[in-house]
Amino acid sequence: MTDIKSNQFTHLAHRALHDQPLQTALGRAKSGFINKRLKAIKLVDDFEALKSQAQQAKQNALANLPVLLTRFEKELQAQGGQLHWAETPEQMNQLVLEICQKQNAKRVIKGKSMISEETQLNSFLEQHGLELVESDLGEYIIQLAKEPPSHIIAPAVHKTRQQVAELFEQNHALGKRDLESIPGLVKEARQVLRNQFLSADVGITGANLLVAESGSVVLVTNEGNGDLAATLPSTHIVTTSIEKVVENLEDANSILEVLGRSATGQWLSTYTSFFSGPKKNADLDGPKQFHVVVLDNGRSQLMGTEYEPMLQCIKCGACLNHCPVYSNVGGHAYGWVYPGPMGSVLTPLLQGTHQATPLPNASSFCGRCEEVCPMGIPLPNLLRRLRQQQHQKKLESISWRWGLDIYTRLCSKPDGYRKIMQWVTRFLWLIKPILPKGFLLKPSGPDTFLESWRKANRP
Repeated sequence: MTDIKSNQFTHLAHRALHDQPLQTALGRAKSGFINKRLKAIKLVDDFEALKSQAQQAKQNALANLPVLLTRFEKELQAQGGQLHWAETPEQMNQLVLEICQKQNAKRVIKGKSMISEETQLNSFLEQHGLELVESDLGEYIIQLAKEPPSHIIAPAVHKTRQQVAELFEQNHALGKRDLESIPGLVKEARQVLRNQFLSADVGITGANLLVAESGSVVLVTNEGNGDLAATLPSTHIVTTSIEKVVENLEDANSILEVLGRSATGQWLSTYTSFFSGPKKNADLDGPKQFHVVVLDNGRSQLMGTEYEPMLQCIKCGACLNHCPVYSNVGGHAYGWVYPGPMGSVLTPLLQGTHQATPLPNASSFCGRCEEVCPMGIPLPNLLRRLRQQQHQKKLESISWRWGLDIYTRLCSKPDGYRKIMQWVTRFLWLIKPILPKGFLLKPSGPDTFLESWRKANRP
């Protein structure tokens, strides 16, 4: 089911380096993310203290994960919501479909959700007859382009303004209008999406955090689309994963303190919403049904292993923004949902190292990812461990390894090396007439390699 192309990283990266519009878009985005983050953390007296609090909150949650998930379920049910457990992507998609079918839903409006990208929920629902529209501007753009996201928090960062304008002209029958400015593009998207919010039967969103003590779902956005998707339709479905739970509101606040600053350079995202079940009698609006679908998909298997720190990731994207590899090739080169340094670790862990052999090697080991990670995840060390694991499983090229071993042995014995090279050059000289033109080494000066050999060995 999963469409993964991570083993094509080298090919996709090479293609990305020669994609001029992509290089233009990446160049513009890089400095913006980095500069905004620097300004945001300078406004804090002690950002390291904030990071320490957030890390402690996450570590405590992981240490008590089964207990907190059970408590979250109990509190959610007390609020009138329903929790559904999904071990695999297929199970999650089926659960969401069944909820939609029970409501006789035809139209779905969706907020941004990396978990739904992980399970390919959109295509699954569309295959079963549901009309689905993404409401996050970036997600809406790539939906029109029929492309996956290229960044965790900015899905369409790889698109230029001109490319977005062309997509709108092709998909919106609105006649002649001015699409030269970004405000003009945003206004048109808002106009088109407003009717989708009002006519949707089901709203689907992701979740940044799950608060165990209150059974609340925390969602942060900068466009307000998440709130509309959660409150206007009669049914709200949250798609999330097991590691999003924290113990209490204080822990949630500690993580929110570093999330906005690390992701978009804001002290807090424009909209930070807490959803606690369906509409109550005293509420002015809200859904009649509230469902939370929690996915595992291999995460529980990371618990207690050397890779457990990856479950602390809050998907802020800071490691992507500061990575020299990602900054040059973009997110699509990584071949799956999660790009950049965190994706180079998480994709092999969730999909298997055989599915993502090149990714642990897609790093310069500059260490910037670990330096800017608000959760202190040792990404370079995790990448090294994955490389070691690949070597142990012999996933690297066997012929390359044999060649290196032979060369190493020869270099340790100069006399033997010299004799073998003499025989090699003689052999090449003998078969030169039948070799394709240009097969042998090109001249580096007035003499070719073979001519130099002949002179050196001529009596």
